[in-house]
Amino acid sequence: MLASLGACSGGEADEQSATTAQQADAAPAPSEAISTAKARLATNVPLGTVPGQITLPPEARVAVTSPFPGAAVRVYVIEGQAVARGAPLAIVRAAEPVSISADLARARSEAALAEAQSARLEQLASEGIIAQARADEAAARLAQARTTVVETQRLNSYSGVGPDGMMTLRSPISGRVAHVGVETGGPVDGMVAPFVIEASGSYQIDLQLPERLAGQVRPGMGVELQLPAGDGQTMQVGGRILSVAPSIDPVTRSVMAKASIGAAPGLVPGGNVMVVITGSGDGEGVAIPSSAVTRIGGTEHVFVRTGDGFVPRPVTLVSAVGGEAIISAGLEPGETVATSGITELKAAAAE
Repeated sequence: MLASLGACSGGEADEQSATTAQQADAAPAPSEAISTAKARLATNVPLGTVPGQITLPPEARVAVTSPFPGAAVRVYVIEGQAVARGAPLAIVRAAEPVSISADLARARSEAALAEAQSARLEQLASEGIIAQARADEAAARLAQARTTVVETQRLNSYSGVGPDGMMTLRSPISGRVAHVGVETGGPVDGMVAPFVIEASGSYQIDLQLPERLAGQVRPGMGVELQLPAGDGQTMQVGGRILSVAPSIDPVTRSVMAKASIGAAPGLVPGGNVMVVITGSGDGEGVAIPSSAVTRIGGTEHVFVRTGDGFVPRPVTLVSAVGGEAIISAGLEPGETVATSGITELKAAAAE
């Protein structure tokens, strides 16, 4: 009886072992469950991709100041509002422009009197009745009076003052109101700009170049960045390197550079972007899916297939746009890389 039970028990164990072996043979190997792609040759490889921040050119910001101190009677705009050139921004009432109008009237009267005196004395001097020096003095006073009239007229026209001391501050350019520093009824100081207008026709990018690109990037090189265009599409915007700092920042170990780009929808000053430096466009590299690239220890890596497994390999990533990554070093055309299961491969490599 015991022998029979033992035989039965042994048969069940053998059957379970056979089933387990069959399941093990049917399970795919880890490398078979991972999607792969072959690296292919890529031409016109850019120098690299660097972070940047959208800024405005220095000439794009214009301050609107009041020629005379006063009080804001009415404010027409708010921050962020689009304005055209010559659009009214505020009405300011000041006492000094009223006195300028009176000064202009007096200056014109004095100039007319000086002109009459100069003509009379010049006539007397030509007849020999008086010395020529007196006529010359009168001519000098006439010149001074005329200069005063011109100066006062310039001040009067510059202020755009009305008869009641009201003057209108207008936008000198088309753009957007970046700053409003005055409220209705508040003071307007002639030394502080109550409005700042930003032109929206062009932008710049502050670039942070890694140390390895310090000697390669030069003014005039092309740059590109991708902007969302809706419906999952992207729009490419191009520009040029304007300047490159001559020294490396000892803290960040990077070099600052500036690039210019044209206006495009979606560009906002202060926004962070990734910029591709195209360089001379004669470099070569390899192209692989962007999903194959991962970071290990702060460096870009790919998992390269070797035999039955994958090994991590550091690479130099120069750009990753539209789902495609361009590698300039660390990978050869024709090599196979993993494009899925990257998390599992990283965990296995860390063991």
